Amino acid sequence: MARERRRGLDQPAEPRRRVPRPEYDPETFGRASERIARTFGTATYLMIQTVFVVVWITYNVVVVTQEKFDPYPFILLNLAFSTQAAYAAPLILLAQNRQADRDRVQYEQDRNRDERSVADMQFLAREVADIRIALGDVATRDFVRSELRDLLDDLLAQEREHPQPRRAP
Repeated sequence: MARERRRGLDQPAEPRRRVPRPEYDPETFGRASERIARTFGTATYLMIQTVFVVVWITYNVVVVTQEKFDPYPFILLNLAFSTQAAYAAPLILLAQNRQADRDRVQYEQDRNRDERSVADMQFLAREVADIRIALGDVATRDFVRSELRDLLDDLLAQEREHPQPRRAP
């Protein structure tokens, strides 16, 4: 008689064997869902689907013989649309989530770039202010020229007031 072995709560249980899950690349699956979502949103897809539905209904209404494969109320067509909607909605949501993730990353990058730009502009503004303060103590070319003109005017005025005799060579 096989005796079942009982374990206490202080002993870990043996790991259970799991059924292996199919492996897939989430990035590849996401890209495929984005392509499908982009296709569902095009006028070409809507036109093709409209033509398909019109042909389907026309064939199943007009054909009088036993070759009708989906007579009115078109249960097979409704099943096909239900199946398409059941897959399309999650694929579109997945594509939207991926786009939202990309938008979030782009927003973060933009915000970081803006913060760096603001910091750079503040640094440059401080540097320009420092240069202006330093230039306040430095004689500029225009200042030197005006001072020289003033000195020349003073010398000319003094010479007019007190002319000096010319020396012979």
